[in-house]
Amino acid sequence: MRDPQMTGYAPKPVAGLTPDQRIEVTSRKVPCDGEAASGLGHPRIWLHIEDREVTCPYCSITYVLAEGAGEDHGH
Repeated sequence: MRDPQMTGYAPKPVAGLTPDQRIEVTSRKVPCDGEAASGLGHPRIWLHIEDREVTCPYCSITYVLAEGAGEDHGH
């Protein structure tokens, strides 16, 4: 996965065009395959939340780390 802070590859939200889909998660490592259940997905990728949120470069879904979550140690 490309680092959005190093490459600028992360999607830039465009008002009225970019879907504002935000999903609260409890782990810093999250899989994303878009909306695969509806047939509109993309290849599954794993995203890592560095701070509080990460946006998928394929589908622009934003995963937000829940308060008090994300203290993943070890794996």
